Amino acid sequence: MAVTRRKVKRFEKRDAYTLRQAKARKDANLSRQALLKEERAKELGDPIRGIETPFVKSFDREVPQKSQKDTEAASLSVEAIKANPDQPPPSPAFASKEKHLDHGITHDELQKSLEFSRHLTEPLPSDGPLPDREKAERERMIWAARNRSASEAVQRIISLVNGSSMHQTKKNIERIIETFGRHNTDKTLKPKAAAIVTRDPSVPAMEQTPRAGPDTGSSEVQIGILTAKIRVLADRYEGENRNDKINKRNLRLLLHRRQKLLKYMNKKERGSERWQNMIQTLGLTPATWQGQIAVE
Repeated sequence: MAVTRRKVKRFEKRDAYTLRQAKARKDANLSRQALLKEERAKELGDPIRGIETPFVKSFDREVPQKSQKDTEAASLSVEAIKANPDQPPPSPAFASKEKHLDHGITHDELQKSLEFSRHLTEPLPSDGPLPDREKAERERMIWAARNRSASEAVQRIISLVNGSSMHQTKKNIERIIETFGRHNTDKTLKPKAAAIVTRDPSVPAMEQTPRAGPDTGSSEVQIGILTAKIRVLADRYEGENRNDKINKRNLRLLLHRRQKLLKYMNKKERGSERWQNMIQTLGLTPATWQGQIAVE
């Protein structure tokens, strides 16, 4: 709006004290607005990551603890590895020390397979003369070293730390289905109370169709899967790939898809045990389904 000459003259007639008071009131108002905006942002939380909970942190790859073998591996040369082919180089990634394994293998299956292979390849004891027994003992020592090397190699292959990002995401999706799937949660969590609706008693009530297999399509399962994928894309985008426009677009699409599901879940299940369990486990804040989500 154009400032008229009359307003300019009226402004010039004010004394300096009045102008300083007006400026002080304006600055105080702006600082109060900034403080309120910051407080509201804290209450809403991060629209991308939310609050990091132990379950959400477990989506990342398991970082093994540093041990004495790590320093040995750093000082081990290629010549030393070639000189002792039966002795594998030390590695911090062992499947026996991890909670989840790759390729859908459990710890019991791993242990049984290792014991079975040991039983098949173990050399038989010799009851012959002394030279034969000494030769059998040397062969047994060689076999023990090779068996130990093969056992460690198998554990590294099925270690989830050494797995690809695709295998890691697949394992996370399996865990989310087991955690939030209604084939498990219906036994412990109560749904939202149904509204009181008067119906004709002469009409028989519809029977609920039994669930076939694990639940993979409910809203809480899909929200958990999207949260795991969003965490992977956010880590990539916030790192060195800041100018990756494709990842930025994919991240924005996943955020808006999760926002729609959360709005639907908020409308249908707000206040129920399902809703509280999902929000607390995934660390979701109101910013993930309220307002506009912008990826900068």
